Amino acid sequence: MEYLDFELPIKELQEQYTKACLIGEESDVDVSNTCKQIEKKLKETKKEIYKNLTPWQRVQLSRHPDRPYTMDYINAICGDSFLELHGDRNFKDDKAMVGGLGKIGDQSFMFVGQQKGYNTKTRQFRNFGMANPEGYRKALRLMKSAEKFKVPVVCFVDTPGAFPGLEAEERGQGEAIARNILEMTRLKVPIIVVIIGEGASGGALGIGVGDKVLMLENTWYSVISPESCSSILWRSWEFKEQAAEALKLTATDMKKLKLIDEIVKEPLGGAHSDREKTFTTIAGAIEKYYADLKMLSPTDLVKNRMKKYLEMGEFKG
Repeated sequence: MEYLDFELPIKELQEQYTKACLIGEESDVDVSNTCKQIEKKLKETKKEIYKNLTPWQRVQLSRHPDRPYTMDYINAICGDSFLELHGDRNFKDDKAMVGGLGKIGDQSFMFVGQQKGYNTKTRQFRNFGMANPEGYRKALRLMKSAEKFKVPVVCFVDTPGAFPGLEAEERGQGEAIARNILEMTRLKVPIIVVIIGEGASGGALGIGVGDKVLMLENTWYSVISPESCSSILWRSWEFKEQAAEALKLTATDMKKLKLIDEIVKEPLGGAHSDREKTFTTIAGAIEKYYADLKMLSPTDLVKNRMKKYLEMGEFKG
C-alpha cells in the first residue's frame, strides 16, 4: 500500500506492528501485549490524523493511486449485469468517459463516469481521466437513451478537468460541455451524481448536473485545481495549500454552500482502505435517493432540478 506524506506516522506504526507479529511467529517469544499496544496506538494515530485533515490533504487523498475509480464502483455494484456502451456516433469512442447499462438489485440504471488508469499504460489509454468533446457527446447520447427507455441515470465524477488540447477545442469542447449542462437540466428521468475523486471545473460539470449530488468525504469539487490556482495567483505551485484552503473545495464547504445534497462517509483512512464498505455505502445511497425520486412525475423532476440550480449563489447582503 502507498502512503501519502502526512500518513508516514501510520506507515511507521504499521511496520512496527508487522515486525512484532513476525517475531512472535518465528520465535517462542510472547509479543501479544506489544502487538496489542502498537495496534491501539495505530488506531489512535489514524483517528487523530484523519479527523483533522486540511483541504490540501483531502485533495491528496482524492488522488490516491489505490483509490477506487468509476469502473471499480460499477463492477462492484452491478456485477455481471453491466453492459458497456461505446462511441458518440459522430467522431469516435472516448476511453476517458465510460458508460453503460447495469442493475442494482432489480432496478436498471444508466451509468456514466470518467475513468482514470492504474499504471502508465492505462493512464495514457484513458487520457488521465480527461474527456474530449466526443466523451461528453457519448455521455449525452447514453443519457438520452436512458430518457427514451425511462431508465434513471447515475454519474460518477472523477476528473482533473476536461482535456485542454488544441484538437479538443477544434472539435468544440466548450459547446459539448455547455450542451450537456443544458440537456441534463431538462432530462425527464432521475439523475444521481456521485463525486468519487476529483471534481475539476467544467470537466466535472459536463456530467455533474443532477437531482441529487453526493460527495464522498475525501473528494473535492471546484472551478480550478489548487495547483493551477496557486500558479495563477502566486506564479508558483508552492502555495497550493493556501489555494486549497481559499477555494473552499471540500465536501464540508460544498454542503455548507448548499451546492451538494449529501456527504457520504468514507472508511477511516479513505475509500481505498476498505473498498467493499465504500461500494456498499454508495450502492445504498443510490438506492435510497432513487426510491424518493421515482415517486416524482417527469414534470416535477425537471421543475425541482431547475429550481435547485437557480437558487444556487443567492445570498443576502
